[in-house]
Amino acid sequence: MYAFTQSMNHYCPRNRHLAGLVVVFFGSLLCLWLDASIDSWSNGRIVGLSPLTLAILLGMVLGNTVYPQFAEHLQMGVAFAKGQILRLAIIFYGFKLTLTQVSSVGMPAIMTDALVLTSTFLLTYWLGTRWLKVDKQTTLLIGSGASICGAAAVIAAEPVVKAEAHKVTIAVATVVVFGTIAMLLYPFLYQLGWLQPWLNAQQYGIYTGSTIHEVAQVVVAGNAVSTEVGNTAVVTKMIRVMMLAPFLLILSFALTSSGSGQADKPSLMSRVRQVNVPWFAFIFILVVLLHTWIPMSDGFEQSMVMLDDVMLTMAMFALGLTTHMSAIKQAGVKPLILGAVMFAWLLLGGGVINIAISSFG
Repeated sequence: MYAFTQSMNHYCPRNRHLAGLVVVFFGSLLCLWLDASIDSWSNGRIVGLSPLTLAILLGMVLGNTVYPQFAEHLQMGVAFAKGQILRLAIIFYGFKLTLTQVSSVGMPAIMTDALVLTSTFLLTYWLGTRWLKVDKQTTLLIGSGASICGAAAVIAAEPVVKAEAHKVTIAVATVVVFGTIAMLLYPFLYQLGWLQPWLNAQQYGIYTGSTIHEVAQVVVAGNAVSTEVGNTAVVTKMIRVMMLAPFLLILSFALTSSGSGQADKPSLMSRVRQVNVPWFAFIFILVVLLHTWIPMSDGFEQSMVMLDDVMLTMAMFALGLTTHMSAIKQAGVKPLILGAVMFAWLLLGGGVINIAISSFG
């Protein structure tokens, strides 16, 4: 309990954090405004952008031009946004989910999500570390983003993986690039009639929600067919999001085991004590349960969702500020190749999983 209390104290900003937090806060508001304005200016024709995408891009531009001149005064607040505010954002993500949504799509969606998540992450890890020789941290982050919920999963996994900023940015880039392609390709394939022989409209919604990277991308791909399909796709996607907490705990346990460095294999209890428990992920599950069981006004829910959007955008903006282009260039094209291969797996392998489960249903 003492350790938990001490951990909670780290979430209270100090005076040394304020300057950086103010910059990151106003940067996030700018990105949220730009996202809404671009949608209005283009009459909704520009798709695939989100406040998170804009935040990391704008942050990178400033981080490689203006920010280094002020980094000495801002870096502590920026680091606070990348760390503590990120974890708070994951917790508040629970206000976007309820268990009622899970029950509305049934067991086929849950089974599909579980199989897609597990197969995608394990395949990413094997291909990244064995075939492409991508470093372990980048591989784990790309696998997290592809298998669960895109950029949110990448930045949620960062405290467990303990990756550097440029590796997080590279993983997020694969989500943005290939998730956007999927968002446009899936409805196109459905309208051409290539998917109908295997998947009806409801099953297409589950397929979309279980294999496309980001929640926003799932919304676009599902609603391009119909509102009903869009609802099924989003709920299926949200079930994947709820799997984030157990995934992070398992990942932390696995990394503790592999990184022990001891000649003798440590005991189970010894490994458990070394696990960096992602408390924020379990508080996220608690928020989902409270959101399901306790009546909340629409105004309160909307406020919590808006607060979460601001905090996630702040975290991404801070990440962009601390990402150096030289480090990305040094990583090379292999992470993008890995992201492309996993996109192909989600499209084809994920399709096979969906068809197999739907045939038994």
